[in-house]
Amino acid sequence: MKNITYTKTGDEGMTSLIGGKRVAKFDERVETYGTVDELSAFIGVLNDLEGVPEVVKSVLQVVQNKLFTMESHFALDRDSEVSKMIPPLSADDVAFLEKEIDKMNEQLPELKAFVIPGGNLKASYSHVCRTVCRRAERQAWRMMKCFPVEEIDLKYLNRLSDFFFVLARFFDFAENNCETYWKSTK
Repeated sequence: MKNITYTKTGDEGMTSLIGGKRVAKFDERVETYGTVDELSAFIGVLNDLEGVPEVVKSVLQVVQNKLFTMESHFALDRDSEVSKMIPPLSADDVAFLEKEIDKMNEQLPELKAFVIPGGNLKASYSHVCRTVCRRAERQAWRMMKCFPVEEIDLKYLNRLSDFFFVLARFFDFAENNCETYWKSTK
C-alpha cells in the first residue's frame, strides 16, 4: 500500500465506499463505519494505558481486528465485485466475547445497582468504549433501514458493549476501587 497523505477527493463532501461508489460524507453507511472507527480509536487509547494486563491487551487487539472487518462491511458497495472478498464475522466471534465476559464476571461481586462511570482511568475509558459502542450499534440499526446489515454484526456490537461494561467493573475491582452506584434523588 502506498503512502497517501491527502487525496483531495473529499473536499466537496463526498467519499468513496469500498468498490468505488461515491456517497455523501453524511450517508448512513459513512456515519456507521465512522462510529465503529471512533470506537476502535478509543480502544487503542484504553489499550495504551499503563497497567492494562497483557491478557486484556490481546483481547482488545482481537476486537480491533473484528471491528475493522465490520467497518469494511458497513463501507462496502454491495454491488461491487469486492464484496466477495471481505470475510464475515461469525457466531464464534460473539462467543469469544461471551467467554471473556464470563471469565471476568466470575471474579466480580454481584451487581446491585446502576454503576456510575469512573473509578480509575482504565475503567473510565472502558465506559467511553461502551457508550461509543452503543452508539455504533444504534447507528447500525438505523443504517439497516436503508442498507443491508448482517445480523451477526449487530449481535457483535451488542455483546461488545456488554464486554466493555464488565471490563470497567473488572478494572475497578482489580484496583480495589469501590464502584459508585446511582442514587435516586427527589
